[in-house]
Amino acid sequence: QVQLVESGGALVQPGGSLRLSCAASGFTFSQHAMSWFRQAPGKERALVATISTTGGSTNYLYSVKGRFTISRDNAKNTVSLQMNNLKPEDTAMYYCNAIYFYSDRPVYGWGQGTQVTVSS
Repeated sequence: QVQLVESGGALVQPGGSLRLSCAASGFTFSQHAMSWFRQAPGKERALVATISTTGGSTNYLYSVKGRFTISRDNAKNTVSLQMNNLKPEDTAMYYCNAIYFYSDRPVYGWGQGTQVTVSS
């Protein structure tokens, strides 16, 4: 059974940093591009960052470029999202998932996510 377990979310002040982690199991992790998504109340789920199978390429939502960094450890079946200079508009539930390269659509069902709240 595929499992995607996100962790690391917290309440943080604007300008602060967080590192989110995602532990994956139940599929061949190293053969999938991985992504982070986020969803704020009343908004569509948005693709935040994507990393290729080996970590050789990454893509980011424009609004997080220069602030967020996605990484992966294929030996541990984990993908992380380092978030710096956080802004209130980053507040959302964050999810990880495998992603189809051409469509940017998630491969599996969603995990529980981890809540990031940026507020003073």
